[in-house]
Amino acid sequence: MRRSEPVDGFRLAYDQAGSGPAVLLLHGWPGDRTDYRSVVPRVTVAVEAVVPDLRGFGESDRHQAEPRSQYTAAAQARSIIALIEELGLSRPVLAGYDIGSRIAQAVARERPDLAGALVVSPPLPGIGDRILSPRAQQEFWYQPFHQLGLSTELIDGRPDLVRTYLRHFWAHWSGPDFELGHEHLAHLVSMYGRPGAFAASVAWYRSGAGSVATSVAERVPGPAERIAVPTTVLWPEHDPLFPRQWSDRLDEFFTDARLIPLDGAGHFTPLERPEDFAAAVTAAAVLSRHP
Repeated sequence: MRRSEPVDGFRLAYDQAGSGPAVLLLHGWPGDRTDYRSVVPRVTVAVEAVVPDLRGFGESDRHQAEPRSQYTAAAQARSIIALIEELGLSRPVLAGYDIGSRIAQAVARERPDLAGALVVSPPLPGIGDRILSPRAQQEFWYQPFHQLGLSTELIDGRPDLVRTYLRHFWAHWSGPDFELGHEHLAHLVSMYGRPGAFAASVAWYRSGAGSVATSVAERVPGPAERIAVPTTVLWPEHDPLFPRQWSDRLDEFFTDARLIPLDGAGHFTPLERPEDFAAAVTAAAVLSRHP
């Protein structure tokens, strides 16, 4: 494990392995950089993989900072941009799912010159007011709950409750043939169960990043404002948060997006389908060097 130079007072913990074209693998909530433990061995035969814990997660710094200035997608992207520059990575592939997907997209919008390609799973833009449907709102209840101080009062610093809470999401959001192993759940509890750790993780939601209101108010960009970085979208079949039919508007937000359906998979694509995730990342890395 290595640590980056500080940005806004945050240092990122990260792992680095392999050689060749560079890729950054960005984790989701509720996870950390070990979400990619099955992807890294598959990609490092051909690429250099850098796998950070995001701000407020895992072994990276977590501060009781104002969420809307330090935990937004833009703030998280600042740390990733700085890490790319610190390591001297040449147009790496940015890959991610869940909040990692949003952060990868934020980097591509802010600094398209730094990104060679994207490989992402939901969330993706184009949801719009479909997120207000009764079925969707049954799934997104946790976002307003995380906005409440009550969520941290009930859960933060209590490993037994952290275990129950995290286990719910890993069971409910995953596909029918996936079960999170006891060892990995125990690791996540050891990370999220520390005093202040759960509170830092939900600062992402308190910042307003990826909120329901953001999806409803989303503006369709003009052609010149779309993400121009070549993008591979891996869309699972059984993600209860993001039904596959919500993939119908990608061309309104990306100029070069390729959709790959992942039958049988749920929300946690790097863990549920590491072979497909690794293959897409490796292909994007090779293509970005030899277009």
